[in-house]
Amino acid sequence: MTRYRVCRFSLIVGLLFGLFSPAGCSNDAGDEGFAGLAGLEKRNDSNSNADTPYLQPAPGDRLSFPVDYGPHPQHRIEWWYLTANLETAAGEPLGLQWTQFRQALQPRAAAAPAPAATDWPLQAAWMAHGAVSWKGQHYFEEKLARGDMGTAGATAVPFNVWLDDWRLTGNADNDRWQLHAAGEDWSYDLTLSIEGDPVAHGDQGFSAKSASGEGSMYFSLVNIAITGEVTLNGEALAVSGKGWFDREWSSQLLKTGQKGWDWFALHLDSGDKLMAFRLRDDSGTFQSGTWIPAQGDPVPLGPEDLSLQALDRREGVPVRWQLRVPAYQIDLELSAPPGDYLNRGLYPYWESPVSVTGSHQGQGYMELTGDAD
Repeated sequence: MTRYRVCRFSLIVGLLFGLFSPAGCSNDAGDEGFAGLAGLEKRNDSNSNADTPYLQPAPGDRLSFPVDYGPHPQHRIEWWYLTANLETAAGEPLGLQWTQFRQALQPRAAAAPAPAATDWPLQAAWMAHGAVSWKGQHYFEEKLARGDMGTAGATAVPFNVWLDDWRLTGNADNDRWQLHAAGEDWSYDLTLSIEGDPVAHGDQGFSAKSASGEGSMYFSLVNIAITGEVTLNGEALAVSGKGWFDREWSSQLLKTGQKGWDWFALHLDSGDKLMAFRLRDDSGTFQSGTWIPAQGDPVPLGPEDLSLQALDRREGVPVRWQLRVPAYQIDLELSAPPGDYLNRGLYPYWESPVSVTGSHQGQGYMELTGDAD
């Protein structure tokens, strides 16, 4: 999630719901920027509209399940995010994305009851994205909703994330989910079967996003078997394949000067998994990742442990990459398929499947922001 994406979401919230403060949205790298917005040096920060402060994740914080599947109303921003590498019955590759964001406008303690919908509350706004990529065509839709009105929200037990009729729901054991979303000329209805424990990124769940310590809580489910149906322009396609699910939340966001985010989640044919990202800023990049072996515990990767290099561009967007992790003899080339995979919502960003070649074979997904702005 880039500085620009969060800033634009905040501006969108203000325009739609009549409440906007421009703090933290300046493009001037010399001002307070996101440090002013989130209090980068402080554990908590105050809010003039409430006695309850925003909470900020920090090293030493730990994940807790099942509560962390649900919302974190005392944090500024969070999201639930699924990407999927699927195939049709004919063996044709099909990519799929679903994301739901929550933007707090006022912090609320996790134990505090939600305000009554009859009070027309405005403590949070929600945004959802859905996309399908098939045969070089990219289908995308965006939805927005006001929080605490019943039209959008999330719960941990039972697990449920929804915006209007778009919905991700879990069973009693939270190991089998159902996902439904639909756009103008596409829809999907999927069953997600989850294997394995959540993978905690960074320092047991605290994922640094800069050398100076800004960060978020971040975990993934990386072994998800998916079956179901995707409908495109009235044609129903049976699909199956692999999914990757991310959960992330913070109040700190990113620091001033960070201009873009390049993120990769890879399923290797060896059974190993790899997540890597880099953040671009005025002085260079900050990168991090997690090596997830088929056998053994996940290994956090620091900035010195991996390298990411763009090799080729398509209309300004880097669509071919080299990703290296020397300690594990990993030297990969990641390539987007032909086509335009720009999510053209209220702000644009690139979201596409990738094929993996080189020292390992496989598939995955990449998200690129900033290059398309």
